[in-house]
Order: sequence, then C-alpha cells, then structure tokens
Amino acid sequence: MIYGGKWDRDGLDYKALRNRWHVVARVDEVRDGTPLPVRLLGEDLVLWRSPTGINAWKDYCGHRGAKLSLGCVRNGEIECPYHGWRYSESGQCVKVPAHPDHEPPQQRLVYPHRVTERYGLVWVSLGQPEGDVPAFPEWDDQSFRKVYAGPYRYRANALRSVENFLDASHFPFVHANLNGDPENPDSIADYEVFKGPQGLTTSEISVFQPYGDHRGIPVTARYTYHVFQPTTAYFTKKTGVTERFCTFLNATPADEDEAVLYLIVAINFGADLTEEQILSRQDRVFEQDRRIVESQRPYRLPLDLREEMHVRSDRLAVEYRRWLRALGEAALAVNTTTITIQPAPADSSRSTSYA
Repeated sequence: MIYGGKWDRDGLDYKALRNRWHVVARVDEVRDGTPLPVRLLGEDLVLWRSPTGINAWKDYCGHRGAKLSLGCVRNGEIECPYHGWRYSESGQCVKVPAHPDHEPPQQRLVYPHRVTERYGLVWVSLGQPEGDVPAFPEWDDQSFRKVYAGPYRYRANALRSVENFLDASHFPFVHANLNGDPENPDSIADYEVFKGPQGLTTSEISVFQPYGDHRGIPVTARYTYHVFQPTTAYFTKKTGVTERFCTFLNATPADEDEAVLYLIVAINFGADLTEEQILSRQDRVFEQDRRIVESQRPYRLPLDLREEMHVRSDRLAVEYRRWLRALGEAALAVNTTTITIQPAPADSSRSTSYA
C-alpha cells in the first residue's frame, strides 16, 4: 500500500482535481543525475530524467519502501539509496547489487504517472487526464515577452488561491495603492460568466489602479478572466489600445492546505523594463495575497454555496464553485453506478442571474 497525504479522497474537490494536469516543477529544475522530490494531491512523487525525457513516479521503491528521490540517476536508470536497486524508465528492475548473477525480480512495484513538458513547465496527472495541457494564448506570439514568476508557496488550499486570483474586488484592500485605492474603492459593475468546453470566461471587468503594471503608472485596467481547468487560470489585462498584461497561473495542490503557485507573465509593452522590475511587482502582489489566503477558513474551498455569503461581484467565484462541484460529481459518477448526471439545460453556457 502506498500512503498519501491527508486529503479526503472522497471529497468532490479531490475528485475534480485528480484527472487534471498539474504543474509540479520547472523543466530546468529536473537535472541530469539528480532526482527531484515533489508533492501533488497529498502524494510524494519523484521526477527524474531518462534518455527519453522526464519521468514522474511515486516516490517509492518496491523493495523496502525507501524514497527514490534520495537516490541518484546512473546511466539513464534511477537508483534506490537503500540497497542500490536500479530501475529503467519502463519501471523494470534491472539491477540488484546484492545478487549480481541473478535475474532481477520481474514484479513491477514502482508506479509511474502521466507526465508532459509544456511552456518550460513539468505537468503531471495522477489519474486519466481528459484532455491536453491548457493552452497559453500568448505563448507562441513573439510580440509578447514572457517572464517566469514564483513559485510562490502558500500554506493554503490551491482552490482558495485560484479564487483569489479571479477576484477583482479585493484589489483596493489587499493591494492598497497598487491595484486599487482603499479610500475610493471601485464599484464593480455587473459582468457575465460564460461556461464552455474550455472552462469559464468573463466579460470585461474595469477597475482603476494607481500602480497598474510594472511601469508604476496609474491605469484603468480592463480584465477578462479565464479558468481553463480547476487549478489553471489566466487573465488578459488591457491597459491601453494595444497594451496587454497577461498572467498564466497554475496553483499546484500539493496537499489540501499547501499550494505552490507557478506564473508566467506575458506583456507586449515596456521593452526597457528589466526582469527585476517585473518580478518585483509580482513578488509584492503575491506576498500580499499569501497573507490573506493563508488566513482563510476552512482550508478547503466550500463547494456548498450556503456555507459562505455572496454578492454580485462574486459572480465568477460562485460559478467557479458550481463548476468545481459539477466536475467532482461527474468524476464520481464515472466510478459509481448509482449516480446519474442529468444533461445540462440548453442555455447552460450563460451564468445564473443574480438578484
């Protein structure tokens, strides 16, 4: 038996996350010869390079249960630190040093997971991903400069951190005099949320920001938010006729109360901005967010809307929670013959109206 973390595996939030792609590292963090330990959904994993690329396995040797991440990689094979057993990328044991003249055991007690590389990031799924890694709209657009930010480590739930990323009404208070004016907070005009095959998308949300981007200038920012999968969100922020400030966020659910946030910022302005200027602003904003998100209780995002209060400016958060619940119920139904998911109404692409 492989022991994972404390996450309730019967919870709808866990069910909604298991069959998704999650970022667990930057590609350049996985170095030749050195396994990298990571954590996802309460499980310890090890990343290691073989001749064909990066592998993602449970951090476990089937001989005596030691962590493979404490070992090393030799000749394209991962070596356990306990007894020196070696495994090929196929998961086959190929060497037992204590018995060099005997055929290694054929039983395969290592556990590989699906892994892929995209946008300079390592993506892993513990289950059966239903589709490809989410698209980053500006990735192939050479007019946008891309900068990696983070990772930011929160002692908080990943879904809470995503919901915070999608919330414009906290700007004047959490990011006072940066993303908003606490003495004159914006009234958030009604906006729409659309649900489709690529997740959730909003209409534009307009706010004033005293220090609106990395240039340190005041702007009226027009945000459009997208949620491609439960832990992958993105916004396009228009600050002029052609100026765009985009952020691609992946909040890794290391455990139910531990998240690691990986960001890629894409901008098509400010050619003279240094990377230090760009990262300084991102670091400041996400540190301000961290203090608040870590304070939220309960840790896990409530998917029952009756558990917290909501107003019209929370429309995206409400639809996000409904969507997560539906994803969890759908995943549960796949393995439960007694549950039937009813077909969605014809107009379900539009959000529910609010009083």
